[in-house]
Amino acid sequence: MEKDMQGELRAVIEEYLPLRDVVFNTLRQAILKGELKPGERLMEIQLAGRLGVSRTPVREAIRKLELEGLVVMVPRKGAEVSSITEKSLRDVLEVRKALEELAAELACQRMTEEEIAEAEKQLEEFKQELQGDDVTKIAEMDVHFHEMIYMGTKNERLIQLLSNLREQMYRYRMEYIRDEDKRGTLAEEHAEIISRIKNHDIEAAKEASRKHIDNQESTVSKRIKS
Repeated sequence: MEKDMQGELRAVIEEYLPLRDVVFNTLRQAILKGELKPGERLMEIQLAGRLGVSRTPVREAIRKLELEGLVVMVPRKGAEVSSITEKSLRDVLEVRKALEELAAELACQRMTEEEIAEAEKQLEEFKQELQGDDVTKIAEMDVHFHEMIYMGTKNERLIQLLSNLREQMYRYRMEYIRDEDKRGTLAEEHAEIISRIKNHDIEAAKEASRKHIDNQESTVSKRIKS
């Protein structure tokens, strides 16, 4: 359903960032937090006026958001916030599952004791954060936990691929974390993954990673349908 933009948008100002990145970050956060809703039109002139910038950085930001799958170009309508569909969810998670399994396997072989200890420490901090209601902070810590494992693979190409996928995953990650009933399960799954890696149990680590992604797909899919 087509919607016109309403409400306030405030630029997310970060020192030293180019204006186009400020606009991109502002729009991205507005979409992820639901301030700009699925189906809502992104009209360059209106956005530029609301953000107090020219149309050029807005146009550039919309292009980047399209690459992330957060925006779609609709014939005769222009840009609008994309809907979360089961197919888009499945497409992203199929790729992530395969890469996460590879990351778990390599981490079993290459992650140092110090890196594992640091991941375990981060997990405890993550559990504490789960008691709060800052969904964005929880999502950031979830990302960080997985990135610690990626870095432990010592495979730069794999790290790069997973980093690129991270942006496309963020929206689904936020949807998963919004389900408060699943947050305890999320911590348990993180604990299982790092435990299997610590024991150098490749098959068990890969299985734990698969289960983690499957649960995410199941939960978000139900939220889409509800």
